[in-house]
Amino acid sequence: MIRTLDLRGQALSKAGYQRAIPRATLDIAAAMKAIEPILERVKNGDEAELINLATEFDGITPKSIRVAESDLASALAGLDPAVRSALELSIVRIRKVHEDQKRSEKITKVVDGGIVTERWIPVDRVGLYVPGGRAVYPSSVLMNVIPAQIAKVTSIAVASPPQKEFGGLPHPTILAACALLGITEVYAIGGAQAIALFAYGMDGLSEKCDLVTGPGNIYVAAAKRALRGVIGIDSEAGPTEIAILADDSAIAADVAADLISQAEHDVIAAAVLVTTSPELAVGVEKELEKRVGATKHSARIKEALSGIQSAIVLVDSVAQGLDVVNAYAAEHLEIQTVNAAADALKIRNAGAVFIGRFSPVSLGDYSAGSNHVLPTGGCACHSSGLSVQTFLRGLHYIEYSKQAFIDIVPTVITLANSEDLPAHGEAMSARLENL
Repeated sequence: MIRTLDLRGQALSKAGYQRAIPRATLDIAAAMKAIEPILERVKNGDEAELINLATEFDGITPKSIRVAESDLASALAGLDPAVRSALELSIVRIRKVHEDQKRSEKITKVVDGGIVTERWIPVDRVGLYVPGGRAVYPSSVLMNVIPAQIAKVTSIAVASPPQKEFGGLPHPTILAACALLGITEVYAIGGAQAIALFAYGMDGLSEKCDLVTGPGNIYVAAAKRALRGVIGIDSEAGPTEIAILADDSAIAADVAADLISQAEHDVIAAAVLVTTSPELAVGVEKELEKRVGATKHSARIKEALSGIQSAIVLVDSVAQGLDVVNAYAAEHLEIQTVNAAADALKIRNAGAVFIGRFSPVSLGDYSAGSNHVLPTGGCACHSSGLSVQTFLRGLHYIEYSKQAFIDIVPTVITLANSEDLPAHGEAMSARLENL
């Protein structure tokens, strides 16, 4: 069901480890081409065109793209009390973690009379995308909305695909999650057309957004790439992935269950175990054989585990394993070793790190308090997960007194002339003429 890759005795470069454990192949170029007409239709169209797109791609004709506040209220009123309680508890924990991400104003005295102040300003308006399809993601509502609210974004819109089963509305649990958080601007629109709506805006329906965040399928990612610059984006999210670094202290059933949990998302999801223990590898294979067939989405999971993107990787030592997982830069990385806390400190590249047996990825997906919108496809080597910072911009405010300005004039003129930009220096010396 899952291939085994033996890297024992091999000290590969970072690129070498990346080649040994590839991701699933995605034809982003084809997706970019496919969405071009969709983006144009949204840019030049009206709400009727959005409804036509929903009919074509979602198989349902919504009555309207904007979800009525009465539908949000009805969804919340009809929410299973147990689900509501679970969402409310998760909201408390997510808020607690993200409140600590607030940035404070910093005033730096460069010289007497010369100060630079850094202030963190929220973007004016954001569009938050919540996927729909194989699964329902009210948790993604929480993960996107809460940090935006803590950042004090004043205008927040949510989009999620219309569903046949619910008369062209997004899934009621998604609507209920929006209502719980006080979000009233919700659109029944999915895919590239949702990103285009946020990027371009539409008269009489939606104002243009400054930033769009949230995961989605390849067409959502392609739209974010195509419209980057028209709108800010968090990342181009790809298929979900889990890597687990484990030694012989790990329990095979735990490891197998965790691999299965992320393979459940998509047939091209990646599930990678890196281990020093051949015995654990064999045990995990046996547990996968037993557990995959017994779970609901077994066909999807089996395809994901059988793909080139998934593997059990044997290594000589935990040190080599750390090199492998740092090179791989997984969206989710579990450390299940005897010295898990110490080993976790050696991780440089991961979207989020889950330490020890009782910190599985599923905990982070919902209720740990951390954010689950994380970099995929190896992007964790240069990018972070969604946070309050995503919705803030650092602005520098510069204020110099007369004397501090006079003191620095020669330096600025020297540097301006060295770059053959004399007018820059003249903008300094002109002020000396009227002191």
